[in-house]
Amino acid sequence: MSFHKDTGITASSDAADRSSPESEQGEFEKPSHWPPAPRNLADLKIPHTLVTNLMLRHLRTRGVSTLGSLSESMKLSVAVIESLFEELRKLQLIHVKGMVGNDYAFELTSGGRNQASESSEFCHYAGPAPVSLGEYYQAIRTQAAKVKVNRARLRAALSDLVVSDRLLDQLGPALISQQSLFLYGPTGNGKTSYAERLVRVYRDTVVMPYTVEVDGQIVILHDPVVHRKTTIDTHGLDPRWVVCQRPCITVGGELVANLLDLQMDRASGTYLAPLQMKANNGMLIIDDLGRQTISPQELMNRWIVPLDRRVDYLTLSYGMKFEIPFELLVVFATNLEPADLADEAFLRRIPNKISVDTVNEKTFDEIFERAAAQHGFPSDPASAEYLRSLCLRRSGHELRACQPHDIFQILGWISQYEERPVQLNRPELDRAVALYFARMEGAAQRPPSPAADVAKID
Repeated sequence: MSFHKDTGITASSDAADRSSPESEQGEFEKPSHWPPAPRNLADLKIPHTLVTNLMLRHLRTRGVSTLGSLSESMKLSVAVIESLFEELRKLQLIHVKGMVGNDYAFELTSGGRNQASESSEFCHYAGPAPVSLGEYYQAIRTQAAKVKVNRARLRAALSDLVVSDRLLDQLGPALISQQSLFLYGPTGNGKTSYAERLVRVYRDTVVMPYTVEVDGQIVILHDPVVHRKTTIDTHGLDPRWVVCQRPCITVGGELVANLLDLQMDRASGTYLAPLQMKANNGMLIIDDLGRQTISPQELMNRWIVPLDRRVDYLTLSYGMKFEIPFELLVVFATNLEPADLADEAFLRRIPNKISVDTVNEKTFDEIFERAAAQHGFPSDPASAEYLRSLCLRRSGHELRACQPHDIFQILGWISQYEERPVQLNRPELDRAVALYFARMEGAAQRPPSPAADVAKID
């Protein structure tokens, strides 16, 4: 997982989150929506003064520029930049200093610097040109996910986890529905791991704009942590759009109310897009629901309309409201009971509710084998059985999916502390388990375990 320092969110961006045996067999598919590159200023479909002021701020920031360099920084074709250049030249806001090859080298005149300074009093932004709200809306609707998945494909996508057929057969229809999903059950049984890997079923890509224009204001949408670029050939694509994998954002206890609304950046005069807007055409995982500073009831009230009607409403700082699509799969994960978090009216809007229960002995042993291989231990049924018995006694007769991996981590830390190879035997497992579990009040003291070695790794 990667942490984004500006928004306090994490995105499923590393290989462990996205790659699977199935995903390695081919490239991602080309987006279903492909906005063509604008050929003139009218094709931009945004206010002319916004584009003009944006170019002036670019020139104010860069000093001497060329048509080619502005085309790259503003993400507009050279033909569009040349039209702006001719306009500003006639208005005596720029003057040509010379040639760089076959390109003009030019800078602002004193009048141009004055106008750029006036523009910068309201907005300092000097990045890619925005797309219109209407174009953004159309793109998100056109790219709504249509998942084709069956048990075999879903098992392949989750192949690095131990998943029962029962759980697969509940997750599959939920993914096809692309409606919200509620994963609940005791902690430590893989709710977050399952949720973060569901994004692997998406085999296509989408286009996302760098920024969106709303009533002359700029909303910054593109987040390189969330919107991971692909290697798909973008010839002919409007350069204001990025081809990326479908986004997946995970947010947990750090979720606060203002992350769900536009955030005004007064230093730049722009707005930062909220989580659900960044996650459009992908997934948004609300992990540890009920542990946030924002109450579950407040969150549910905020999203009861978006989940029901698949639209959301955002508000600019001066009170103007506008509509955006809410075209994403929202996954709620919690170890609390759904009825304790929300009322019936909200739960009705989450059609998929899946219980992720504690694991049985067979599943525990299979997880043990995988964790042992991951940590470099030999596969040893006797060790698995012994660790299973320890966990049952110390955890109130319940086995959790996380326990083998967590115990092996502790064994590794012990070996590093004592500067010796890792050992897998009963005394070492006793020691690791004692560190892992808190003593329960009133629990009977168990007798010392025999010290016979079960296995040893040099």
